[in-house]
Amino acid sequence: MVLGDLLMAAVGFVAGAAGGALGIGGGIVLVPALTIAFGVPQTIAQGTSLATIVPTSVSGAIAQDREGNVIRRAAAWMAVVGVLAAVAGALLALALPTELLQRLFGGFLVVSAWRLWPR
Repeated sequence: MVLGDLLMAAVGFVAGAAGGALGIGGGIVLVPALTIAFGVPQTIAQGTSLATIVPTSVSGAIAQDREGNVIRRAAAWMAVVGVLAAVAGALLALALPTELLQRLFGGFLVVSAWRLWPR
């Protein structure tokens, strides 16, 4: 493994730990890390982040379900509708100009941080 691979693995660790511990999407960590630290284009960073969601979210969901922290009926409905919306959202992201996509994602991060900040 080269240094870049080790750094990417470290980013994956942080994203997975944050997702599992805080219930956040790993994209909040992965997309900025890939674009800022590694110079990956926004669309590729988002696609890569989406590809990592399946194994990290499934493992986190299993751990939470074992503790009785999952409303299974709600999760099933959200999963079905979420898959359809994810396809539509991915197609939209591919159609948007990169700069607009970056600004939208940055705005999402700012709003998320503001909403999560303790009052």
